[in-house]
Amino acid sequence: MPPTLRLPPRGPAGSVPSAPARASVSAPAPAPAPAVERVRINKRLAELGLCSRREADEWVARGWVRVNGAVAQTGQQVALADALEVDPQAQRQQDERVTIVLHKPVGYVSGLPEDGHQSAAVLVQPGTRWREDRSPRRFAASHTRGLAPAGRLDIDSTGLLVLTQDGRVAKALIGADSEVEKEYLVRVQWAPNGPQGAGVVAQNVQAFFPEAALARLRHGLQIDGRTLRPAQVQWQNPEQLRFVLQEGMKRQIRRMCEQVGLHVVGLKRVRIGRVLLGQLPLGQWRYLGPNERF
Repeated sequence: MPPTLRLPPRGPAGSVPSAPARASVSAPAPAPAPAVERVRINKRLAELGLCSRREADEWVARGWVRVNGAVAQTGQQVALADALEVDPQAQRQQDERVTIVLHKPVGYVSGLPEDGHQSAAVLVQPGTRWREDRSPRRFAASHTRGLAPAGRLDIDSTGLLVLTQDGRVAKALIGADSEVEKEYLVRVQWAPNGPQGAGVVAQNVQAFFPEAALARLRHGLQIDGRTLRPAQVQWQNPEQLRFVLQEGMKRQIRRMCEQVGLHVVGLKRVRIGRVLLGQLPLGQWRYLGPNERF
């Protein structure tokens, strides 16, 4: 027998007694679910330190990346909680990319050839490899292809230049959020009226250079309308300053010195992060070691 539908009792005129009045209480609206943050897959792989964005696009195009088990697509948006898998082939390819530490001479440009000057990359040849290079790598012609400078060094400057095929290294050294230190030894003259003006001091410059100007070199200067980050600047000897910067604008040290009456007559980069120029001879190069980190 079907269940009985029970109705409330009716009054004499067939009316339905009204229910006792109840206070009306509005339940709070449920809070909206937080939006899931998504980013392009190449950015996510780069954030994880696996590769550069350009390399990530190459991996995705080759089918070497999976998202939650499915083959990734170029430009795909992923959430932070998504499981990413990278094919071992990608890691093997990454391990084959090289980073070169070069002692650049004056007269070579850091990047592409310009104004009749050769790129420093032409020095990366078997005959110019430092004999004391301890890297187990054997030189291959492929190691000279796609080398890009990870930071500029002016044509009239010398010292440590890093050339790399590895996007991770480039990002660490010249990415927008890089804080890797670069150390320079800078030989100067005191030229408050310009290098061709009267009163140029070439010896014992430290004795003539105002302390207030040294303080400005450390912090307070601007280039192209942008305030420079604080720098470490101190005298190495009476004619030479030591600069430690965390940025690398074009000809930055020379332009900083000009603003306080100094003329640079020699500039040499001796350190990038934890990697030293050391005893590497001028015009020679070595591989970045497997255990070296900037």
